[in-house]
Amino acid sequence: MTPEEDYPGAIQLCLECQKAASTFKHYSCISELNSKLQDTLEQIEEQLDVALSKICKNFDINHYTKVQQAYRLLGKTQTAMDQLHMHFTQAIHNTVFQVVLGYVELCAGNTDTKFQKLQYKDLCTHVTPDSYIPCLADLCKALWEVMLSYYRTMEWHEKHDNEDTASASEGSNMIGTEETNFDRGYIKKKLEHGLTRIWQDVQLKVKTYLLGTDLSIFKYDDFIFVLDIISRLMQVGEEFCGSKSEVLQESIRKQSVNYFKNYHRTRLDELRMFLENETWELCPVKSNFSILQLHEFKFMEQSRSPSVSPSKQPVSTSSKTVTLFEQYCSGGNPFEIQANHKDEETEDVLASNGYESDEQEKSAYQEYDSDSDVPEELKRDYVDEQTGDVPVKSVSRETLKSRKKSDYSLNKVNAPILTNTTLNVIRLVGKYMQMMNILKPIAFDVIHFMSQLFDYYLYAIYTFFGRNDSLESTGLGLSSSRLRTTLNRIQESLIDLEVSADPTATLTAAEERKEKVPSPHLSQLVVLTSGDTLYGLAERVVATESLVFLAEQFEFLQPHLDAVMPAVKKPFLQQFYSQSQLPVNYANQFTGL
Repeated sequence: MTPEEDYPGAIQLCLECQKAASTFKHYSCISELNSKLQDTLEQIEEQLDVALSKICKNFDINHYTKVQQAYRLLGKTQTAMDQLHMHFTQAIHNTVFQVVLGYVELCAGNTDTKFQKLQYKDLCTHVTPDSYIPCLADLCKALWEVMLSYYRTMEWHEKHDNEDTASASEGSNMIGTEETNFDRGYIKKKLEHGLTRIWQDVQLKVKTYLLGTDLSIFKYDDFIFVLDIISRLMQVGEEFCGSKSEVLQESIRKQSVNYFKNYHRTRLDELRMFLENETWELCPVKSNFSILQLHEFKFMEQSRSPSVSPSKQPVSTSSKTVTLFEQYCSGGNPFEIQANHKDEETEDVLASNGYESDEQEKSAYQEYDSDSDVPEELKRDYVDEQTGDVPVKSVSRETLKSRKKSDYSLNKVNAPILTNTTLNVIRLVGKYMQMMNILKPIAFDVIHFMSQLFDYYLYAIYTFFGRNDSLESTGLGLSSSRLRTTLNRIQESLIDLEVSADPTATLTAAEERKEKVPSPHLSQLVVLTSGDTLYGLAERVVATESLVFLAEQFEFLQPHLDAVMPAVKKPFLQQFYSQSQLPVNYANQFTGL
């Protein structure tokens, strides 16, 4: 074959020679020449098949045009299409094997050829955690090139079918036109059916890779990155053939549920540690603080709020949605890793020393240097309550003023009232929502775990500051039956009240205990029994208001959670939100006032 790969020219020349030879086939020498021409034609067909296979990884329009012209001269366009699909299937298999093999051999650090003899499924189990994400990205990049080649192949046939139809309408050879239409119809159906087949092969290969490694040991950001890649791949599948990628969804769901259970259990233990070390002092955030300013919630700014109806969205008449295939058809790859993407996000939510500015801080202290806003009865040595003359230990003006200074941001700046632990819980909620946003099939599991974060925080605030054993002797000491019901539910479903594991306990009971977390204990640094600190009044107020603030954030997120919650599970969400209003309705109960 010539360097120009002029397959049509070579075949045309060979066919003309055969035609001329057939005229003089009665000569013995010509008969031998005719046999050699046939051998040459078969060799050209073999080379043509090799040329056809190159289309699968790097589609070139000029190259493919020559190949198709050559097959048309041979009268084998249907055979070419059958061969092409076999080549695409083989290309997918070879591509994934070579990508994974490269990483496995690189990490093994030797030239041992034993890995080349392994099956693809076994080879995937040898990928190290450190190389897992780069390998997955390269795997998807390589598979994208194969699918893009198929997409461009279909585009070529659609374009040339239209041209052939236009030229056929001007001709008069009805028999040739019928044959051409039959071939065209066969190729069109073959290509359409091939879409689903190729995507199924891609899904199975990626599924095998996903399940070959235990992802539960991955860091959160790394696991989210894996979900991002698979989410993008599923987007490719939907644009490629309209598939919902059930195979990929099921495999990533298994990994996600397994990962998230372990992750959530660890986060609950960390939350207990935070609560037990919390001194219930204000976390100095700015007055305009919003959870959307946190890195964990940045993803919400990149997507349209589900609470806004489509009819209220601005409609652009000048542009339409561009698919990934249209966007990257001429170059680039949707699976290029953005290494510095996570480092670009910054936060600016903390106020300096709890205040918006030095000027505000100065004016605040100047204001509180005066006793003008201190009620007269608080300047006395005792207070006569309405129910009788009950002596109360006097509080000095200095103590009162210092207490008011420390609580300035509560009363003057109107900054949100939250603690370091509250902020930690909010960040966790953001991380949970990231996973839920990427992987909607486990939305219910994620929302259920999110509700446990709030429940545990609520339970801790009550046990620290709200318990009043003089009200009743049933354990929780509550004056509200609704609050009692909620806290009983939390205690039964989430709190591990056992001191140590019972060796005689059943396996089921042991598994249930793994889903629970011990009740937290108030830090010894928080004193609630001293009149000098007003019996922990400031701590009680901060704790209760932080719980109210947390409930308000969950209320703000309700439209987003409702949009991804499966319809059959929505009653759970409604029940949770009815109970999340308890901190607002029973604030006095939580402060012990």
